[in-house]
Amino acid sequence: MAKVTSDMIIADVLNMDKGTAPIFINNGMHCLGCPSASGESIEDACGIHGIDVDKLVKELNDYLENK
Repeated sequence: MAKVTSDMIIADVLNMDKGTAPIFINNGMHCLGCPSASGESIEDACGIHGIDVDKLVKELNDYLENK
């Protein structure tokens, strides 16, 4: 399975595995279906929402490695 990086587009991560959606939501990204999610990187979205990008990327990769 590919590793998630901060420069990846949110929608691309969701397409890799829909199980990542709750991780985004639990970290404060509630608008996964909005147009920005299909063109915005994880890093950009974290900056806008005041979310720790490294923490989010680690949680996403931990999930993908342990599923």
